[in-house]
Parts: sequence; structure tokens; C-alpha cells
Amino acid sequence: MLTITSSWVFLMFFLANSALTSSFACAFTITNNCPYTIWPGTLAGSGTPQLSSTGFRLDSGQSVQIPTIPGWSGRIWGRTGCQFDESGVGTCQTGDCGGKLECDGMGATPPASLFEITLGTGDEKDFYDVSIVDGYNLPLVAAPQGDYGGCNATGCVSDINMGCPKELQVVDGDGGREEGGVVACKSACGAFGLDQYCCSGEFGNPTTCRPSYYSTIFKRACPRAYSYAFDDGTSIFTCKARDYAIAFCPNMSRTTTSNGPIPSPNPPMILQDQHSNGEVANANMVSSSNILSPIQLIMFITFLVLALDLFCFNNNLVA
Repeated sequence: MLTITSSWVFLMFFLANSALTSSFACAFTITNNCPYTIWPGTLAGSGTPQLSSTGFRLDSGQSVQIPTIPGWSGRIWGRTGCQFDESGVGTCQTGDCGGKLECDGMGATPPASLFEITLGTGDEKDFYDVSIVDGYNLPLVAAPQGDYGGCNATGCVSDINMGCPKELQVVDGDGGREEGGVVACKSACGAFGLDQYCCSGEFGNPTTCRPSYYSTIFKRACPRAYSYAFDDGTSIFTCKARDYAIAFCPNMSRTTTSNGPIPSPNPPMILQDQHSNGEVANANMVSSSNILSPIQLIMFITFLVLALDLFCFNNNLVA
């Protein structure tokens, strides 16, 4: 009869527990389902470090994973219509961050759809939302993965650009992919600069700053997203998750182009370091398919322990 010694049981438990514990580190998996290239940007909040990449190119169908740390706070957004030179200097039609590929502490120029999050430490929960308070440029959804208990996805899947009021429209006039079309939709605050729309001055509290005609248009299109500064009740969510999947153009994963269907996103790659110009390159990323998951690691450890114990058992029989 095969028996496993107590020392091997302890070793198996220790290694499995270590594998599980290390897997709880959080990450952001960013996917581009749009039928065109985007350039995600990231910005850390005050008191937290910048992520390993603050801006990079993400082609259609591509996915990357950026590791982070407990307690990190910041925002992630997508830029469109960008052109950069070899040194990473250029411009974007929407979501620009100082004219550079790597945002390096610069936020998005409105209008831009934002994913905002503050990760908890220890047993504290994460707080996250999708905001179109500063306007809208891309549809996106953020979904917790590997969470503890039920957690909700949030986002804005509607194409607000298609129904954007004329006075809020940002039109492509630079010969880009949407020449003559609407590439972003300003907030009323960004378009008019009035206190009543910006929730500032005498309107700087929830009692006096109420939903406007324009924020109501945004809210109807995207009920879970922040539509104005004090839209907390239906727009902020809590969770405790290992990964947040952030998908741009989530409803376009099966959209076809002139070249045929868009391929399914490749397995996410982990951004470790990046070139000085921030471009995504295979040399700087590790495919997640090459990393053992916690379950795979436990199975491997169990197999190894059983094999070693069987070897010892057979030696005892020979002796």
C-alpha cells in the first residue's frame, strides 16, 4: 500500500500554499477589441508608484497584462488616432497625455473614457468605476477576475459618439480613420466651462449640482458609468479581485473589417519592462501561456511528491 510520509505532506502543503499566496497579487489585463489600434495610457494617483508601463501601443485583438501592487490607485484609458516618432514623441486625436507615448505622470486630455480604481490592502476591498465625467472617446468594460464573492462588471458599452449632441462633438479633421466623423464626445463642463456643469463654485456639492440635460444623455447610454461629479450612488463598485479585465470596444470582438473577421485576442502578455519609446515588443513581455497557474503548479507538486514516495516505497521492497 502506498503511503505518503508526513514530511512530504508538509512540503506539498507549504509549496501549494506559497503558490496560491503569490497568485493573489493584482494585475490589469487590457484587451483591444476595437477594429483599429489604440494606445492605452496609465496614471498613478498621488502616493502610489507608476505602473511598469504608462503608455503603449495595442493593436486590434491584442491583450497585455500589467502587474500592480496592493494599495495602488490610478486610472487607465485608451488613446486613438496617435502618431509617434522613434523617440515616442507625437500626438493623439483623443486621450492625449502631453504628446508622448509614455504618459509619465501626465493624465488624459479630455474627452476620454476612464477606468479608475483604488486597490485595497490586506482584507480591504477595492473601489473602482468607469467615468465619462470628463467626456467619452471609447466604449470600455472593466470586470473583476478571480474575485472573492460576487463582484460586478462596470463600464460603458454604448457608442456615445454616434448620438453625441452637435455642441459636444469632437470631429476628425486630420484625415484619420474617421475623417469627418465624431471621434469623441465632450462633457458639458468641457464644452461650456460653466459651474453648473462642472460642479464647482456654488454648485460644488451634491445638493446644488444635479444631473444636467447632457449628463442625463450619458447616463441613459451607460447606466453604470459616472456621468457627472456626484453620480456616486449607481457608479462606484467594490470588490476584492486578483485581476481586472479591461476591454476596449467590448461589443466589437466579432466585428468584421475589410480584411475579414478580427482575430480573437491572443493570450495576454505580461509587461515587465519597455523600450524607451514604450512600444509593445515580444522581447519585453512573457506570454501567460508559459507561466504555470496555481492549479497547474499544485498538480505538478503533487505528481512529484507521489513519484518520489513511490520510488522510496519500491526501494524499501527491494531492501
